[in-house]
Amino acid sequence: MSPLSGGLTNENYLVEAGGARYVMRIPGQSTELLAIDRANEVFNTLAAASTGIGPRVHEFVRQGDVMVLEFIDGPTMSAQTLRSKEMAARMAASFRRLHAAPPFLQDFNMFRLIKKYLDIVDKHKVTIPADYRKRLPLLREIERTVGRAALPSVSCHNDLLCENFIDDGVALRIVDYELSGNNDPCFDLGNTAQEAEFDDELRAALCEAYFGQLDERQLARMNLFALMSDVGWTLWGAIQAKISAIDYDFKGYYTARWQRALEVMESDRLVQWMRTAQT
Repeated sequence: MSPLSGGLTNENYLVEAGGARYVMRIPGQSTELLAIDRANEVFNTLAAASTGIGPRVHEFVRQGDVMVLEFIDGPTMSAQTLRSKEMAARMAASFRRLHAAPPFLQDFNMFRLIKKYLDIVDKHKVTIPADYRKRLPLLREIERTVGRAALPSVSCHNDLLCENFIDDGVALRIVDYELSGNNDPCFDLGNTAQEAEFDDELRAALCEAYFGQLDERQLARMNLFALMSDVGWTLWGAIQAKISAIDYDFKGYYTARWQRALEVMESDRLVQWMRTAQT
């Protein structure tokens, strides 16, 4: 058994047995404070596996919430390897398959998650950016805006770090369903565009590949959800900085997220996206 790098929440190990390879996932400490529901994760991982996009679940040990998963043989993606129109099209194809999965167990709503995270911040005296709460009225306005052209909820991943894509040579497989839940598909599109740092051209390409045509209204909603990814994961990073035993600069992570979010919230782009999303 050997450790696998890259996880920011859990411990992951490569296990070889009987001539086969598997991934064993062991939860990190106090992950309930990150609003992670392990029953939801297992249910959704099984549903995602039925599409061929998620990894197969070989075993789940309820005591300790340990999962033994299919080892997907292929390179793990990065922002650099995903940043092309070809890869945007492949990502869209994987999303269409994942979003056609049987309904997930629970719903996911970033706006509700932010409220939950703020309750945790207060209860556990977590340090967050000093001006975070000043932006809450704007977040409510964004929530109303994206709700006006909401798409039917589908089975979404919701936490699309570039490293959660693995290229098996046929499809881009998607792993790690801790925060998965039924959601507007534009959240997955916007979230992954933010993680891969797509420019405007690649965001449009991803939108066009997913919907079959460039839909300016849904592209604007993607961009608003991309912003909300930074806003929400700022709190995730702040909580991790307080509770995690993983050797990682979570303070630097959430500070950079918040600064990037502020740049958008104070720009003309936000005004344009909100106007387009409502027309």
